[in-house]
Amino acid sequence: MKYRFISRQATEFPVTVLCRVMGVSSSCFYAWRKRPAKIISADELQLYRRAKALFESNRNSLKRRTLSKKLREEGFQIGRYRTRTIMRKLGLKVQQRVAYKVTTKRKHSDRVADNLLNQNFNPLSEDEVWAGDIRYLRTHEGWMYLAIVMDLYSRRIVGWHIDKRMTSDLIGRALMMAINLRQPRAGLVFHSDRGSQYTGKLYQSLLASFDIRPSMGDVGACWDNAVIERFFGSLKHDWILRVTQPTREHMKLDVAHYIRYYNKDRSHTANGDLSPVKYELSQLKVSGIG
Repeated sequence: MKYRFISRQATEFPVTVLCRVMGVSSSCFYAWRKRPAKIISADELQLYRRAKALFESNRNSLKRRTLSKKLREEGFQIGRYRTRTIMRKLGLKVQQRVAYKVTTKRKHSDRVADNLLNQNFNPLSEDEVWAGDIRYLRTHEGWMYLAIVMDLYSRRIVGWHIDKRMTSDLIGRALMMAINLRQPRAGLVFHSDRGSQYTGKLYQSLLASFDIRPSMGDVGACWDNAVIERFFGSLKHDWILRVTQPTREHMKLDVAHYIRYYNKDRSHTANGDLSPVKYELSQLKVSGIG
């Protein structure tokens, strides 16, 4: 029987090649191999797993502050700085948003309402001030248009409609969903921009028929509807732009999924880190109604 003897130099040649490919020195590799492996506890391993699972379930959009809150909700004792360390260790990186907005211009013959909010986005009760806007959402089949109605008291989306055409019917359907759900009292304020859909006679007549007072922001002043801007920013850059949107139907289902998540689970600083639905329920209990 013949034996084949292979020198140590021959066996280590692939290591040298791999180190060169990976951009590290062979001395670093051998130092790492001799270094004892760090043993982590079962609790720490579970923390890592939950952090990664929460980050991925939110389409890689959770920042350290929000991630640490969600981990504390699950019983982990953790702060923002430790969360930052864990995110760095696990390679959990949030992509920066890109600003994007398209608006429509009103007809000069349409009437513009006064700005009744003046950037006061914190009404004292439910269904006191609503706000709305429209956004363009791109799919591989073409554009979709989403109109929403938000109750500024809790930041809850109380009405919405999505369609492949942007007409007065789009915002009218969103408003009717909100009215049917909430049954608001007379005198409710509805705030929007000066887009042609909101200044048009059909929509203004619809508001008047339910004794809703219109309010409109100034031209070019994005802060006049800042809460709505933040919602659309989260929807687009933290959710729908992180996956492929092949069809209009897929986009419609994905938007519905996000709005459910936003209303029921997404925490808001303005609500004391509660979701809109949980905040409304907590206020009912405080008032003794719930």
